[in-house]
Amino acid sequence: MKRVIIQGSSNSHGNTNHIAKLIQEEIKCDFIDLKNYNVGHFDYEFKNRQDDFLPLIKEISDYDLMLFLTPVYWYAMSGIMKTFFDRISDCLKIEKDTGRKFRGKYMASVSCGSEKKATEGFFIPFNLSAQYLGMKYIGDIHTWIEKDKPDKEVTHIVQSFIQESIKPLRDA
Repeated sequence: MKRVIIQGSSNSHGNTNHIAKLIQEEIKCDFIDLKNYNVGHFDYEFKNRQDDFLPLIKEISDYDLMLFLTPVYWYAMSGIMKTFFDRISDCLKIEKDTGRKFRGKYMASVSCGSEKKATEGFFIPFNLSAQYLGMKYIGDIHTWIEKDKPDKEVTHIVQSFIQESIKPLRDA
């Protein structure tokens, strides 16, 4: 199974990246940092076709499992991640063949904040987007960083999520 972490953070080497590295230690997967791409906002006239989104989404559509990692910014996903999700609309209008490739694939999401408590409703956009695209949403976890690294509790949450939700997909 081909897997990828898609990180959407304004800080490529920040707290969310600590969680990405923790996941990568546990499972073999590729890594995409949305900050390294020029992805413009959704435009009903599709004037931004020349940015990095279309080649990037075509690359991502080849994966079987997509793990979206985002910091919690003002109780929601990061702006970079939201822009990326908004642009998936391109796959419903002008890149329909690419959009169809997501059917039957797997999605999970991970948030990283400064507090232990997850924001109510945070993962709804991920879950509903997966449903809309015909994907199987396998779950989500909220993580946090204290003192510049994941503590034992966060490490346990990540490892449990991998054991219960990701590793069983090997045979899927």
